[in-house]
Amino acid sequence: MSNAQIQTAIKDLAAKIAADHKEETPVFIGVLNGAFMFVADLLKYYDHPCEVSFVKLSSYQGLTSTGIVETLLDPPENLENRTVIILEDIIDTGRTLKELVHLFSNTNVKEFKIATLFYKSEIYNGEYTIDYVGIEIPDKFIVGYGLDYNELGRNLKEVYQLKQQHMINLVLFGKPGAGKGTQAEFLKEKYNLKHISTGDLFRFNMKNNTELGQLAKSYIDKGDLVPDEVTIKMLQDDVEKNPDASGFIFDGFPRTTAQAEALDVLLQSKDMQIDAVIALEADDDVLEKRIIERGKTSGRTDDQDPVKIRNRFANYAKDTAPLKDFYDAQNKFHSVNGIGAIDEITARLAKVIEEL
Repeated sequence: MSNAQIQTAIKDLAAKIAADHKEETPVFIGVLNGAFMFVADLLKYYDHPCEVSFVKLSSYQGLTSTGIVETLLDPPENLENRTVIILEDIIDTGRTLKELVHLFSNTNVKEFKIATLFYKSEIYNGEYTIDYVGIEIPDKFIVGYGLDYNELGRNLKEVYQLKQQHMINLVLFGKPGAGKGTQAEFLKEKYNLKHISTGDLFRFNMKNNTELGQLAKSYIDKGDLVPDEVTIKMLQDDVEKNPDASGFIFDGFPRTTAQAEALDVLLQSKDMQIDAVIALEADDDVLEKRIIERGKTSGRTDDQDPVKIRNRFANYAKDTAPLKDFYDAQNKFHSVNGIGAIDEITARLAKVIEEL
């Protein structure tokens, strides 16, 4: 949106406000930090007596509202019997607006009005009347003309829609005991990812007797391997159930090159891709001790037998080797040290993800 369009909208706003209030001296209260440019330009077009002050609230972090509104700068005093006009840079859900109304609820003002330069009408909750609107916009994240992304971009003279990053889709490998499940929990919270474990998918579908669960059980009961097509369909259903996820962590799949190719086809059909394949690497001796300790409470017999533990390590190495080559060819395979404190390992994983 050009600066000329913005200036035209502000000039029109100033004229509408003046038509209602030029016979008095209203108090304009700008909402920092985003409205500082808007307030400055509006005052240039408002050719009548007025006063100006500011309040400061905060509810944004990154691309989305945190939902928690903090008051960082209180409103001015001595507003009794005065007309107060709030100047907002943008109104979307109305969370900060609710807090603004609360701030002035005990001030005995003569009249309380709200003006906003940008207005996302499709997501506004409609709790309070917006008296003056400059420009209605769709529910997209914009930056410039006082509006920021992580405090950057406020000095841009024009307004731009911020291009959001593509989804982050990960495949997470790790030997038994490497803490893969623990790290998956941290990563899904940190990056709003959906953790898809094929083991959990099979258990869910069979427990709930879904069509796919029945099909998988028919193979398992005969002692046969469940075909890749069935597993892929389960994965597809779970991906489609989570359209708001910022990405997915695939755990337990793929285990073969054929499965990796099938996963690529599935994701490509949805304009997605695997961004990184991360293997938690750890010394076998350390992991064996960790698993045996875990076996004291897990109830798993294979967590208590060193021979079975070593066999599981060998199977992991056999399964992972061809997949390493497959994803190495795509420059997507990353090895991360899986030994250390949990937060240290999380930091190593986060470093890989944030460099994508």
